[in-house]
Amino acid sequence: MMSLQRILYVASEISPFLETSLVSNCVRKLPEAMQSKEIDVRILVPKFGTINDRMNRLHEVLRLSGSIVSIDDVDHSISVKVSTIPSTRLQVYFVDNNDLFGSRRAVFEDQNNNFFEDNDLRMIFFCTGVIETLKKLEWEADIVHCHDWITALIPIFWRKLYHDHPLFTKAKLIFTVYNNTFSHHFPCLAEKLAKVGIGQEDAPWLTPGGFRDIIQLAVHYSDLVLRGEPLDAVEFEDLFKEKELPWVQNDEQYNEGYFAVYKSLLSRG
Repeated sequence: MMSLQRILYVASEISPFLETSLVSNCVRKLPEAMQSKEIDVRILVPKFGTINDRMNRLHEVLRLSGSIVSIDDVDHSISVKVSTIPSTRLQVYFVDNNDLFGSRRAVFEDQNNNFFEDNDLRMIFFCTGVIETLKKLEWEADIVHCHDWITALIPIFWRKLYHDHPLFTKAKLIFTVYNNTFSHHFPCLAEKLAKVGIGQEDAPWLTPGGFRDIIQLAVHYSDLVLRGEPLDAVEFEDLFKEKELPWVQNDEQYNEGYFAVYKSLLSRG
């Protein structure tokens, strides 16, 4: 049985830097609880433009910045910033690109509540940026715990694009689903992913490029899929037909419940 020494948390948001959904609270609690058990923890989130650098004491980590992500024949540079959660020893790494994230004073929708047309590109950039940042950190996880849909490409990238890299051979991948859904479709998503190296065999998972397709892709390539809350959004109807997804309830046993989940997953070998 592999011992649990390192956990990577990847999420759409974390309190106190951004709080738009239950994700921010869940991802805030878990890393601190695991760190108290002497587990080495890393946290990576997008650096949305609503997160103020000065107020939150973010500063760029030059040794982690500078990598280029090419998406749909356009190069995008990665900037990595870091801050510490107040009154803790937890550092949070923020993956940024000024055009895709930092310059927009919004998260996923514009001032008129329109879903950004390039949120698929932002998702590809963020998921690639997370893995490229880990390469520069030279840090190998035992558990990779992904929260929310913007992290949904990490499992397939981990398995398909980075599987030959020594840092990405042993980790168990967990994907937690929340009610943060959307009705928009990205009809060119499969084509964009083909250009970064995802083959035609995965195209059926990405057609027609909606929320359900993205979630199903994450489910297919993850070792374990959980729900972060009761899933009552219409987009989830009949999505998980075979069985109800396991759920670690957000109560006083939440941290210990997830610790047991992590240990059980590693025990499978």
